[in-house]
Amino acid sequence: MTRPKYDYLIVGSGLYGSMFAHTATLQGKKCLVIEKNNHIGGFCYTENVHGIEVHKFGAHIFRTDSRKVWDFVNGICEFIPFVNSPIANYQGRIYNLPFNMNTFNQLFGVTTPEAAFEVIEKDKVVFDNPKSLEEHCLSVVGRKIYETLIKGYTEKQWGKECKELPASIMKRIPVRYTFDNNYFNERYQGIPKCGYTEFVNRLLIGSDVWIKNDFFDDVDWFRSIAKEVVYTGPIDKFYDYKYGKLDYRSVKFKEIYLPYIDNQQGNAVMNFTDRDTSYTRRIEHKHFLKTQCNGTVLSYEIPCDYNDETPPSYPIPTEENLSKYSRYKELADKEPNVIFGGRLAEYRYYSMNDIIEQFV
Repeated sequence: MTRPKYDYLIVGSGLYGSMFAHTATLQGKKCLVIEKNNHIGGFCYTENVHGIEVHKFGAHIFRTDSRKVWDFVNGICEFIPFVNSPIANYQGRIYNLPFNMNTFNQLFGVTTPEAAFEVIEKDKVVFDNPKSLEEHCLSVVGRKIYETLIKGYTEKQWGKECKELPASIMKRIPVRYTFDNNYFNERYQGIPKCGYTEFVNRLLIGSDVWIKNDFFDDVDWFRSIAKEVVYTGPIDKFYDYKYGKLDYRSVKFKEIYLPYIDNQQGNAVMNFTDRDTSYTRRIEHKHFLKTQCNGTVLSYEIPCDYNDETPPSYPIPTEENLSKYSRYKELADKEPNVIFGGRLAEYRYYSMNDIIEQFV
């Protein structure tokens, strides 16, 4: 019997697949990475557009508290420090995010933490056992913050009313009684100077990479050329939707280039929190790396239902979906010579640092 050519066939060139390939290659393993799209990188994919590194699938800011992980990513490519300080646009009014003293001053006119705490406490609607996302938010931050900065954005994001969504979707709402607009708490935050596509490309050095190759076009043949498969695609598709499809929320991206405007919004990320605006975020990409050039590129993020036209983005963690996934996971745990990993294969939202920390 002919011995398989590769130690690992890695299905998907997103961050999980690329990190697996990088780690295995350093251990002397032979890897083949196949990717159904015409580019590597998964949702991290970036592309240079008119001299600006554009995040093609939404803003990606890497962050970690681990010095070991920070040193690792900088060993692949220099990361430029970047503090994400998004702003919210509600019916034309601007508010700082995350919720902090700047936000409270803009909403309530307060100037001290004590005054902010008191006004938020008075605005809360207390539920002993919040069952929905709406009840949870009203209990934590009160009606004014919820209705101005959470409700519309969240209902657009998930395609459902907040009263229909489980509280677990928004387990932690950051409330800071300081004038601090840094969205994340992690010690190290940045963006690769070379762009995420090149970052992933460097992770794949030493592996064979075949783009525009769909694993499901010839599953038996692909499995025959490697000792083990690392599968990063949707777990329900791997099992031909045996227990039904898992639900995802997806996003459409509308990108425009403005050649005669060098600075459209003065910030990388602007959230639109009213319900009537169809998009949730507008990204001005040149602010990520402080690119100096003429013109600017904007991306609009428009949430939508998952279908064949749009890739699955966010698992929807309802009880029904989680129960369905647990049945798929039982099959996966018994699947010989297949490793399931990443957001789609594990039906779990991962940040970039969550993935890299598994390998470093």
